[in-house]
Amino acid sequence: MANTEGKSYDLVVIGAGPAGIVGAVTAAALRRSVAVVDSHAELGGAGVNTGTVPSKTLRETALTLSGMRSRKLYGVDLSLRREATVSDFLHHERNVKAGLNAMLSGRLQASRADVYRGSGSFADAHTVLVQRAGTGEEIRLRAECVLIATGSSPIRPPLFPFGSRGVYDSDSILELDRLPRSLAVIGGGVIGSEYACTFAALGTQVHLIDSRDVLLPFLDREVSQALAAGMERIGVQFHWNERATACCAAEPDGVALTLSSGISLTTEAVLVAAGRKSNTGNLSLSLAGVTANERGLIHVDEHYRTVTPHIYAAGDVIGFPALASTSMQQARVALLHAFGQATDSDAFRPLPAGVYTIPEVSMIGETEESLQQKREEYIVGRGPYQANARGRIIGDADGFLKLLFRRRDMKLLGVHAIGEQATELVHIGMMALLAGGTAELFAEACFNMPTLGELYRFAALDAISRASTGRSLIEEPASLDLPHQAQYPIKSAAAETGKEHVSA
Repeated sequence: MANTEGKSYDLVVIGAGPAGIVGAVTAAALRRSVAVVDSHAELGGAGVNTGTVPSKTLRETALTLSGMRSRKLYGVDLSLRREATVSDFLHHERNVKAGLNAMLSGRLQASRADVYRGSGSFADAHTVLVQRAGTGEEIRLRAECVLIATGSSPIRPPLFPFGSRGVYDSDSILELDRLPRSLAVIGGGVIGSEYACTFAALGTQVHLIDSRDVLLPFLDREVSQALAAGMERIGVQFHWNERATACCAAEPDGVALTLSSGISLTTEAVLVAAGRKSNTGNLSLSLAGVTANERGLIHVDEHYRTVTPHIYAAGDVIGFPALASTSMQQARVALLHAFGQATDSDAFRPLPAGVYTIPEVSMIGETEESLQQKREEYIVGRGPYQANARGRIIGDADGFLKLLFRRRDMKLLGVHAIGEQATELVHIGMMALLAGGTAELFAEACFNMPTLGELYRFAALDAISRASTGRSLIEEPASLDLPHQAQYPIKSAAAETGKEHVSA
């Protein structure tokens, strides 16, 4: 095996996913020399190639091909589902991925970062070995600072016969050769929930099997329950408090599952979304003084620094929330700290979460449950989509914006949105939250009409009304166990607050 002494760099990044590329670009902008090591032929990691972008592109394609949006608007079925093929379904996803691969390659070239194609591992705390794929050549890179951003891979429990027809994980599901008539999804996390919605939108009969009794427990409970109700409306059938105990792919009609309750379920395909494991097993972390737990997760401090001070880690390798957006921000904060740029860590701590289910949900900051645990007195303000002109135009009768304010000064503490464009809508609240904004900020702001952004004014006025009069601008349903916004008749904001409002 040839061994070549490589160059010395201010930063060596192991992994060219979202976190790795942002880390490299951040360091390059600070005029540091950068090397990026990645073993894949395509840049972007799981975020671009097998995870974030592909799954969201498939969701968008499913909404278009299913006619789901247009049926509400026009009252007719404009679906292309009967004529749609797998090639139709995946065509846009492949185009989007190819375009992003080219764009990321261009960003690294513009940053003058050197890209080494091969697997990286530590020889010591300041030396990264690059094993070139196919050549056997080994290059030693000297690094003043290292960013570990190797991402994660799907966990493949031995119970499931991967490689058999009809058994997929979240990577291999992109290689399907036909749309299944029925699909069992094992695991109700973010990935499982997103794919369950995508296939349900295309008319696949979807069974979602989860060992818990609540969907995405990191969400505000009201939003979690509203999401479960919304997924049921598009045809997802939940099997709560269940585990798969047996799986047989030899069935002529599909894949047979046995659940912990004794129920037998046969579907044409099974998607196992049982979590992910960090890609740290081949990094020789111990040679750099870095440790990882049994799932490959690396512990970091508030600056994303490992126990070895000049080695940082960001993205999936450090665990929750393991989203492309949060991974990129973590890498930026890490490299700014590494190269002596002052950062306010507290300002970066609240990071948004977006889940591209149908309906989509997004949040940042506190939930009702977290505030109750902290014994913080708070006020809720809600803005139903049906109280908003744009919400009615796009035909979303079930979406809502929920804002949480601290009672004593009406400072914004949490933002929660469910419905069309929720992952865009949350950003207005994010900026206000990071700036320490209050309900009065939204109440006095002028929003374009018709826009979903107006919901912030309505929700803020609702919170102000609750705080000052004890009454909401909307009639509360008898029970919020399964919120449905059609249950929320809207009162007059002017009557309750004495202020004009422009929401429809």
